[in-house]
Amino acid sequence: MTRSKMRFGLLAGTPVAGASLTLGQVVPAPGPEQVNKLIAVLKSDAPQKEKADACRQLGVVGTKDAVPALAALLPDEKLSHMARYGLEPNPDPSADDALRDALGKVKGKPLVGVIASVGVRRDAKAVEALTRFLGESDPDLVRTTARSLGKIATPEAAKALQQRMASTPAPLRRFVADGCLTCAERLLALGKKAEAAAMYESVERAELSDEYIRAAAKRGATLAR
Repeated sequence: MTRSKMRFGLLAGTPVAGASLTLGQVVPAPGPEQVNKLIAVLKSDAPQKEKADACRQLGVVGTKDAVPALAALLPDEKLSHMARYGLEPNPDPSADDALRDALGKVKGKPLVGVIASVGVRRDAKAVEALTRFLGESDPDLVRTTARSLGKIATPEAAKALQQRMASTPAPLRRFVADGCLTCAERLLALGKKAEAAAMYESVERAELSDEYIRAAAKRGATLAR
């Protein structure tokens, strides 16, 4: 599903700004005034719920103008996930820039969430920044990073995952392997069968204690060939 279709689907099913809709009613396109009001809520001292609701609506109607206000909430433990909800569907490239910039600023759970959002948006420019997190000891961080690199599935992302397969400590290796499988599935969906087969084979050759991962890799390699 493209971002524009996703946003249309959300808009068609989500009343915004207190609107009362009936079945089959056409939802009017939001104007700058409505977006600006939502942005103002994020910049105010409004309660957490009001800000969360504003983030949710900006996920449907947000424009480039909404990106800075949403990005400012990414380090917030209580609102970071809602800020990401507002940023992920935003069609403007500045949303990618904001999430990529946050990779070097946020910590803890918000960082794991930002990494996940970068993967959702398949930001190829973030591969280098993401790769360094594969060397961390936090399982959530490694798992989410590997999965996001797998979703991005560029040659650089695939190389980063393959290189980390051998050097990652055994307890975390299965997370990198999972990222490789995600990458291979994406490559296969894109019709890049040779590249997908190479990814599957790298998982087959890896020293893994999880036989189900090796079995999945073997099956995937067969399909790719």
